[in-house]
Amino acid sequence: MINIYEAQAANQRKSIFIVLIFSIFVFLSVYIISQAFSIYSGYKPGGLGFVGIALIISGLSSYVGYFYSDKIVLGISGARPANKKRDFMFYTVVENLSIASGIPQPKLFVIEDSAPNAFATGRDPKHAVICATTGLLDKLNRTELEGVVAHEITHIRNYDIRLMSIVSVMVGVIALLGDWLLRMRWYGGSRDNDRKSSGAEVIILFLGILFALLSPVIANLIKLAISRRREFAADAGAVGITRQPDGLIRALKKISEDGEILEAANKATAHMYIVNPFKGEKNNLAVFRFASLFNTHPPIEERIATLTKMS
Repeated sequence: MINIYEAQAANQRKSIFIVLIFSIFVFLSVYIISQAFSIYSGYKPGGLGFVGIALIISGLSSYVGYFYSDKIVLGISGARPANKKRDFMFYTVVENLSIASGIPQPKLFVIEDSAPNAFATGRDPKHAVICATTGLLDKLNRTELEGVVAHEITHIRNYDIRLMSIVSVMVGVIALLGDWLLRMRWYGGSRDNDRKSSGAEVIILFLGILFALLSPVIANLIKLAISRRREFAADAGAVGITRQPDGLIRALKKISEDGEILEAANKATAHMYIVNPFKGEKNNLAVFRFASLFNTHPPIEERIATLTKMS
């Protein structure tokens, strides 16, 4: 058995390490791709003008996403505002746990879907939303619902939504630069075709194309690793709030074993849910293990095993 606070601290250290590695990787990718841009534009390596353009474009899109992401996600999901009389248990559970965790009570929404699941969104605790499906509210008892809500409150309290927004922007910058470089390589070419490239420039061009091809994939893998790590941290935080790991364990089992696919979910919102809303098959173990690299959530078995150690 491990201490709850030890589990939270371990998850926090691992998350910081992953974010640090990701930041170094993003800087290296942007630097190399931007140098390749300079060569294709007919200049000596060293210009960072294209990075500025990419940052402006990604910054504008991230601004909209940052301030309006909750409304966008709720609109896509077809969620309705929760009603205290109609969704009494949901409302009172969130109310009680918000007080216990010391955050303002989030706004509550419900998705009319029989597949059990839930997510949190918003940019900070003062502008937070917890959304649950009717399937979750119907199929979980109060203790199990408390585990799920505490998990989502931990995401809010730890500013996980903000963290993933920043990471997503960093991934977007790499993808945007890589796409521009490849388009220039195949359709535009260099502005100065008469100037012979030096050996160093040829190497930079090669590395630029390589990073343009591989960096978006690698960046997404790291982003998903951060997302999975935050799920472990939120599970530990939920136990810290409720002091009942069994409630969350039972909830995770019920949600994961339910065969229904959440129709309101899509690839853009899947990482937000407490359990991956897309139920996948495990017939081919090798294929499943490779595909698991691209999962937004850690395996349920690992999450339950970790929670069991806290019992």
